[in-house]
Amino acid sequence: MKTAPATRDRLFLLKPDFEDPAYPGKRFYCWHCALLEGILASFPALAARIDVERIAWPRPRKAVIDLVGEENQSLPLLVLAEDAPADLASRTRGGLRFIADKDEILKALSLRHGFPEPHP
Repeated sequence: MKTAPATRDRLFLLKPDFEDPAYPGKRFYCWHCALLEGILASFPALAARIDVERIAWPRPRKAVIDLVGEENQSLPLLVLAEDAPADLASRTRGGLRFIADKDEILKALSLRHGFPEPHP
């Protein structure tokens, strides 16, 4: 039996307030992920159209590696559903298409899900 194509994009973000052993005693957040969190919070009805998964900072990030490989575990990352236009993807792995650039993710959120565009 053939399954229906996935209809939801999946956005991976880093959980905020993490420590990096390279900088003892300091706490951090990923500003690219924080930007996307703010956009999701500002437009909750639109955010409901995508699946969001928040990942802990330390590597390896197994949930991401399992989908797109160890070399692509930097976040934020948007894994596109099967019905997404092919030209939106900046990378592929095993037939899975995804975007690993915050500006391209913002563009995809606007084109696919109706989020407003950032002001120039």
